Amino acid sequence: MKIWDISQPLKDGVPTWPGDTPFTFKLNWTKEETGSVNVGNLSLSTHTGTHVDAPYHFDDDGKRMLDLQPELYVGDALVVHLENRESITPDDLKGYDLSNVERLLIKTSSWKDRSQFPESITYLSPELAPFLKENGIRLIGVDVPSVDQLDSKDLASHHSLLNHDIHILESVILDEVEEGVYELIALPLPLADSDASPVRAILRR
Repeated sequence: MKIWDISQPLKDGVPTWPGDTPFTFKLNWTKEETGSVNVGNLSLSTHTGTHVDAPYHFDDDGKRMLDLQPELYVGDALVVHLENRESITPDDLKGYDLSNVERLLIKTSSWKDRSQFPESITYLSPELAPFLKENGIRLIGVDVPSVDQLDSKDLASHHSLLNHDIHILESVILDEVEEGVYELIALPLPLADSDASPVRAILRR
């Protein structure tokens, strides 16, 4: 069995949305101080690195992280490579067999330097969601920080996906992953009131 780690490492300097909480890790207690253990402290945005969006992120009445079914984030996933596009539309996927696909990961290769937050990305068109719904897809994953344009305020694609009961996984790293079917494991943390959660996402085959 081979495993691909498709998570963005969480470390000082990991890119975050401009103005959002930067990632920091520090030791509150050291082994020298306690005589037995090191104990760390994390500070980060829920949208740091590879993460799942809960509907509450963009809908005050939407479900929060603990309301979402863990099974959404475990199971077979199809990886497709759609490079050099401004946006992803239904036409881009019509050449793929989506029968029996519940989880779709799109490799856009549009985030070129992951040491910096991108200035632009390939985003999902709002028209994509009904097409995905018709094909039975329940989870969409992208290799960029958002399914919408970075400067979007209405978040049309987020809302369109929600309206079609399709959940969102963002900032997966698919550089070394070829097109095909894999098993995805990307479980979010059981955060009762949260709008999102970082995940350790892997593919295996």
